[in-house]
Amino acid sequence: MPVFQFNPPERFIAGTVGQPGDRTFFLQAVGEGRITSVVLEKAQVEALATRIEELLEEVRRRFGALVEDLDTPEDEGPLEQPIEQDFRVGTLALAWDAEAARVIIEAQEIDETAGEDMIEEEELEVFAEEAPAHRDVLRVYLTPGAARAFAGRAMKVVAAGRPDCPLCGRPLDPTGHICPRQNGYRPDRLV
Repeated sequence: MPVFQFNPPERFIAGTVGQPGDRTFFLQAVGEGRITSVVLEKAQVEALATRIEELLEEVRRRFGALVEDLDTPEDEGPLEQPIEQDFRVGTLALAWDAEAARVIIEAQEIDETAGEDMIEEEELEVFAEEAPAHRDVLRVYLTPGAARAFAGRAMKVVAAGRPDCPLCGRPLDPTGHICPRQNGYRPDRLV
């Protein structure tokens, strides 16, 4: 299966298509005249952004100050068109290449034959140099500044969804929801 490698990408972003509550999340890498778009879950985007920040802090703690390209602006643009899904992500991996001073992000296709479920935050794997031969892989190499900019945008994309209920923390639909903390009581339903 193909490995879509971008070292470095011209652009690497997380984005969505659809309305809050019915969004499809994408990672999209652009470079050398290619666009690779992979579908993943909201929790995967959030976990990846969080772990990138943690990785950069760990690298700073172990190796001292990072040489960050602080002038890397956060990419606020939309996903590149046309958006064609190359594959659905099952496993994410993250690593630090000390020689090149790069963050490596790898997204592997979901292995439906093995009954692999969507990744949970705790399942973010350590990067493996060899990708599974039977799955597609997106591999992106980012500078620390570009990785931090990606993480910042990703967290904004995740937060741009439906607002949370102040009582139970579950997402509110445009019409509201039945809150378990209120035992189903909704003041707008009183006659």
